[in-house]
Amino acid sequence: MSSRKTIALVTGANKGIGFGIVRALCKEFGERGVVYLASRDEGRGEKAVQELKGEGLNPRCIQLDICNNDHISKVADYFRDTYGGLDILVNNAGIAFKAAATEPDSIQAPVTVETNVFATLRLCRALIPLIRSHGRVVTVASQAGSSIYGRLGPDLQKRFKTVTSEQGVIDLMNEFISAAKEEKKKELGWGSSNYGVSKLGVIALTRIQGQDIIKDSSREDILINSCCPGYVDTDMSSHKGPLTIDQGAVTPVYLALLPGGCSHQGLFFYQKAVKDFW
Repeated sequence: MSSRKTIALVTGANKGIGFGIVRALCKEFGERGVVYLASRDEGRGEKAVQELKGEGLNPRCIQLDICNNDHISKVADYFRDTYGGLDILVNNAGIAFKAAATEPDSIQAPVTVETNVFATLRLCRALIPLIRSHGRVVTVASQAGSSIYGRLGPDLQKRFKTVTSEQGVIDLMNEFISAAKEEKKKELGWGSSNYGVSKLGVIALTRIQGQDIIKDSSREDILINSCCPGYVDTDMSSHKGPLTIDQGAVTPVYLALLPGGCSHQGLFFYQKAVKDFW
């Protein structure tokens, strides 16, 4: 890479795994990079930045609700106008309803898919064109996605395994939402986990994005992968996970820093190793 600074963006980063990823990237780059901590709420984001500055690190805060298209446009414009592009994008923002949530499936399924799949895809469509040669894109998924794959009906398994376009994944997700609204998820072979299906969706999207970026002859050595960070002690896990946020950041950061010449593309990782479940 040239002597210019490495520019990184981590979404959903004011707490939890995203916060750990920002911390690790700041330590890695020092003065050689600028790491942006993205947060839906600017106040919480600034508080998180100040905490890291207290550790001697120097991240910057940027407001980004991935479900807000205006936010996405402003963030894309910012990195284009300020730096001429972006080197690292870590898609960490996501949601999961608690087991005790009282909202019906007809609400939980579309809200989960909208955030974890559709909003992530819209952000990628805005920012991947800004990723410079030798850049890295990492989407934080979950083994809940690989696990639910094994419980899908055979037709759905085949379709997820062979889907080759973003629109194909969108169609699958919309079918899932319809099944949830009609209370026919199990009957139609979808299993029971809204979160798992949404994470399977982003794993499939990552595979497609990796295949598509290879065809872009205007840039070189851009790697796009997804991963499971492990079961981490965060708000999302109701603090039941055994791993610290810094331990949960290990695999996402590993993928964000893959060296030049690496062939990992469109793959799903767990504990820094490829997990091929298709």
